[in-house]
Amino acid sequence: MINVLKEMILDAQRRVIYTGIKRDIKVSFIKSKATVCIGVRRCGKSTYSFQIMEKLIKSGVKKENILYINFFDNRIHSIDKKGLSDVTEAYFSIYPQKKNAETVYCFFDEIQEVEGWESFVERILRTEKCEVFITGSSAKMLSKEIATQMRGRALSWELFPFSFNEYLRFSGINYQVNLAAKERLIVQKVFEQYWECGGFPEVAGLSKQLRIKIHQEYFNAILFKDLIERHNIAHPKAVKDLAQWLIDNNASLYSINNLTGYLKALGHTVPKSAVSEYLDFFEDAYFLFTVKIFDASLARKNTNPKKIYCIDHSFANSVSSGILHNIGHLLENLVYITLRRRTPDIHYYKTKSGKEVDFIAKNSDKKYILVQVCETLVDPQTKKRETASLIEAMSEMEIKSSFIVTKETEETIETESGVINVMPMWKFLLEMDKE
Repeated sequence: MINVLKEMILDAQRRVIYTGIKRDIKVSFIKSKATVCIGVRRCGKSTYSFQIMEKLIKSGVKKENILYINFFDNRIHSIDKKGLSDVTEAYFSIYPQKKNAETVYCFFDEIQEVEGWESFVERILRTEKCEVFITGSSAKMLSKEIATQMRGRALSWELFPFSFNEYLRFSGINYQVNLAAKERLIVQKVFEQYWECGGFPEVAGLSKQLRIKIHQEYFNAILFKDLIERHNIAHPKAVKDLAQWLIDNNASLYSINNLTGYLKALGHTVPKSAVSEYLDFFEDAYFLFTVKIFDASLARKNTNPKKIYCIDHSFANSVSSGILHNIGHLLENLVYITLRRRTPDIHYYKTKSGKEVDFIAKNSDKKYILVQVCETLVDPQTKKRETASLIEAMSEMEIKSSFIVTKETEETIETESGVINVMPMWKFLLEMDKE
């Protein structure tokens, strides 16, 4: 194993680093703490770690002082907790003079594949002269359990597929707050491309046929690598059927009872407890996210129907089995992920009279914002319904401004409860990116 690891370390040091598009994630590095970057498979975590490597090299760090290992590499698929010690042993067998003399920058990609990795990282931070950057596709790397096992020696950050602002950067456009008419048209055109292809970096600029094929490969990889294999699931077909139903019913309400009943109708004998566990696994892999009702009572939050959203609206569209997709639901999904980049504190809201608002979430200054999503407000009845929900919610929550996000409409509506800002999706995304 040591010889294989030595080969991998040297290969990584000789490789030309591809750094891709600058990401908007703001990571703070603290000495003696591991920096953990978490996100869905193929969202750009490895590329982001290469960006950090490039900064280190430009600041004067020698390539030989960078130790990079990708634990998805099939050459070390059998490595276990005990074998992790071979990583540092392999490195110092190549560079013995650096041990305890020079800082070694360790980059460990998808290290969560090795059970017990936490104690290894905690040990080298404590005993070696090193800094550690970790990437992973499991939200468990955010948990208190990890913090306890690493004795407070880790800080975690989340990375998502491209935001619209990052996609503009990929397209060679530097967004300015006050757009001239021509620039505005260019931004709107790029948004149409973003709307079609979504935020996964690998599919940006590809044809529709290739994009769909790659998205479907992601779907299968997430199901089998990040769910079925990682959690040793006994009913893999039930997990796939459940994931497919949730994708097909994106941005819709569900309950554990109706999901269990659906699987039973397909012939799966899966208990409610297992279905609940599968939903946790989906969220752990940054694949599907559950949104609960806004309520002070935890019991009511858990017993009321919940809503489901996917990591990427275009990805959801590519893997959906439906012939027709609901544009309003895809728009809602895009708003959810935009909010989720900023906070996990997102709920849907029901007024005392039963009117529903799609999202209530905390913004950067910890204040609540209300967001309603609607494809168009051309129909007067639709406009009346959407504004009535917000007016009531604003009054109950004492919030003086809110949003209705549409595909194209832009206007300001003054109400007795406050201001409703109607925004086209592209503009709302950029407004959120400013925070």
